Amino acid sequence: MKRLFPMFVQMIVLELFIFLCCYRIGLTQTVESSLPLAVKIDASQHGTEISPFIYGQFIEHLGRCINGGGIWAEMLEDRKFFYPVGDKESAWKAIYDCNLRMTEQQPFVGKHSPESFTTENEEPRWLGVWQNGLAVRKGKKYNGYAWVKPSEGIQRIEVHFHWSDKKEDHDAFKMPVNIGDFYKVEFVYEPINDFDNVMIEIAAFGKGTFTVGCVSLMPSDNINGLRADTLELLKRLDSPIYRWPGGNFVSGYEWKDGIGDRDKRPPRKNPAWKGVEPNDFGVNEFLQFCKILKTEPYIAVNTGNGEVENAIQELEYVNGNSQTPMGQLRAKHGFPEPYNVTWWGIGNEMYGNWQIGHIPAEKYVEKHNAFVDAFRAKDPKIKVIGVGNVGKWDEAFLPGTAKHLDLISEHFYVGASKDNVTEHVKQIPNEVKRIADAHRNYRKTLQHFKDVTVPIALDEWNYWHNTPQIFGELGIRYNIKDGLGIAAGLHEFARQSDVYFMANYAQTVNVIGCIKTSKTTAKMETTGLVLELYRKHFGNLPVKTETDLSNGNPIDIQAALSGNMLMLTVGIINTLGRDRTIKLDIQNFDVSSKIKILTRFEITDPENDPNGFNDPDQTSRIEIREIKNTTFDGHVSVKPYSVTLLKFGKTPF
Repeated sequence: MKRLFPMFVQMIVLELFIFLCCYRIGLTQTVESSLPLAVKIDASQHGTEISPFIYGQFIEHLGRCINGGGIWAEMLEDRKFFYPVGDKESAWKAIYDCNLRMTEQQPFVGKHSPESFTTENEEPRWLGVWQNGLAVRKGKKYNGYAWVKPSEGIQRIEVHFHWSDKKEDHDAFKMPVNIGDFYKVEFVYEPINDFDNVMIEIAAFGKGTFTVGCVSLMPSDNINGLRADTLELLKRLDSPIYRWPGGNFVSGYEWKDGIGDRDKRPPRKNPAWKGVEPNDFGVNEFLQFCKILKTEPYIAVNTGNGEVENAIQELEYVNGNSQTPMGQLRAKHGFPEPYNVTWWGIGNEMYGNWQIGHIPAEKYVEKHNAFVDAFRAKDPKIKVIGVGNVGKWDEAFLPGTAKHLDLISEHFYVGASKDNVTEHVKQIPNEVKRIADAHRNYRKTLQHFKDVTVPIALDEWNYWHNTPQIFGELGIRYNIKDGLGIAAGLHEFARQSDVYFMANYAQTVNVIGCIKTSKTTAKMETTGLVLELYRKHFGNLPVKTETDLSNGNPIDIQAALSGNMLMLTVGIINTLGRDRTIKLDIQNFDVSSKIKILTRFEITDPENDPNGFNDPDQTSRIEIREIKNTTFDGHVSVKPYSVTLLKFGKTPF
């Protein structure tokens, strides 16, 4: 017992010593993290001007990005009956289990059309098809039409809207009966209340056959077929350029399927993703979409299973005058003036074995160059963007294509970090820098590439989580920490502005997009709010920004001047769960006590939750908060998990 006592005392003393050391370390870290973060901004030291095209967007025929309630206003699924009615993949059912077949004899569009019928011994009865799940709102009108073909014996045709199982809970529209070929019947539905599960019936009563060719239903406030609420958010993004139609989709896309009479365009199985492509949103719809948004189009062409001649016809259809064969066809479709599209993507991700038409880089060099030679011969004013991928592909592709490129495409997606918010956010700027560093090295080391400067078009970039697909195929939700990462990416584009000319956030609406929609509403995601804020208010001339990170402060700060040099903007990203104070030492720009922060913008969650988000069917939880004319004493306090943008102004000399 006497021997054990001194040992016991030693253990107590040792544990006390360890506790005091740990306490001191923790106290030191707490004190350090509470100290103001020193940041030096020198407005006299500029980087390369930031290209406005880094705020570009990308839309693809995938999930609900365009069809299915995203950009395009069509409310009905499979409106051209790609799937047989009653099939497990079909949204349509036959009325009252009537006799129905998919006739391939002179179908209205595509492979077949649904034809309901009575047999010789049957009495006259109701025939037709129905689809449910439609959401409508009181006070709105819904414009619809159907192409129908009744036979002798059909006594009347009606379109019904049912909003409950009660027989009296429906509206009916009586239509003329014209025996012969397909003809169009039109109707306008005005619901008496808000309903979330309305059924539409295209019905005929009588004896004989009743064939439905295609059906359409859109809110009457649609703009050229575009969904009005989505369009308003797209206008807020103010993206200077949109890439279309893909993405993996383009490597199996036949562009001619998307021109001409919209109702007669054939529905196809999506070549790269799930579902059906109705081809309602084609070349002209995309280019009119760009016109409405006052943005530049960037069209990718099919180098997967597509050939040069077909792509050249597409170029001529878009840019050729009305005297050229394809220009004449465009004029026949209602668009006499050429679109004069500048930006053309030669393929998509041809380095990947998931891509239709994938071939090794050495062979693809020849294919790429053949496309570019033909494109430049047809229209010397265009700019071409080639398929890039840092690593072995670029090292083989770039030397052989250097003089056949105006920009080189790169892509990246990152997942959700399980460690902490700071690590989650850092993934985006780290990838932006990794790709920039690689291309600087290529310019120094790759043969035939040394004397040619080819800027980067990062035409797909974003987070891609393995989270539930709430908004259709790949329709994942974004939260505050994702928004912080996108802001950090924009800061890194500013730091790497000598290398990046374009970036296209993927894929704008639903899917992995910055806008999410339900059947009746649309809302900006946190990532969209960041893109909107920086596009409207961040400067275009990056200036030297030095941050003291010696104590491990996870704060990302970047400053930029406006083009007229009269405005200094400072972006601050706080990835910590507590307020932080920033000490700004701004040099060579007048921020004396007489000068105030003209405007302060904040994006943060009201409950300081890094997983906070907006939902399209709920009141926006997160918005851009604007505070005007706040005082500045050299210190700025920022909220937890926040993006803060400061605008300093001065009077010209």
